[in-house]
Amino acid sequence: MNFKKFLLAAPMLLSLTACSCGNKVADNTNFDDMSAGAVEVDVVEVSPFFSGKVADRVFFSTDKSTLNQESHDTLNGQAELLRGKNFNIVIEGHCDERGPREYNLALGERRAHAAKHFLCSAGVNCDSISTVSYGKERPEVQGHDAHDWAQNRRAVTIVGQN
Repeated sequence: MNFKKFLLAAPMLLSLTACSCGNKVADNTNFDDMSAGAVEVDVVEVSPFFSGKVADRVFFSTDKSTLNQESHDTLNGQAELLRGKNFNIVIEGHCDERGPREYNLALGERRAHAAKHFLCSAGVNCDSISTVSYGKERPEVQGHDAHDWAQNRRAVTIVGQN
């Protein structure tokens, strides 16, 4: 496929990808269900940089971007490994499948910023950290229950070399 054809096809491919889950959620979705603290979360994969040392992700309660004590512990462990080093760090914010796309993008951004703020306050160079929100577009788990949703409400720290 040549470049011009790719540019013409890209928007269509992206819209198909974004709509692939097939679930429709009304804008008045009720978010007062089970929180992440009440659901056991399985960590599927850990970034190679943190592997064996500390988790690369923290989890959030439904409709929240507040870090809990377990998140503080994880981010403190990340900060110990990142402090004083020269890395490119990206923190991804993610949400579960419920709620409107725009709402979840904003919530994912707040989650990524919460993790970034914590790492900065723990001595990691803020200039080396960027954030991105994927909202509900990149679920870790393809499921439709409280356990699956809890695994998708996360902020993931990705570390790359400068």
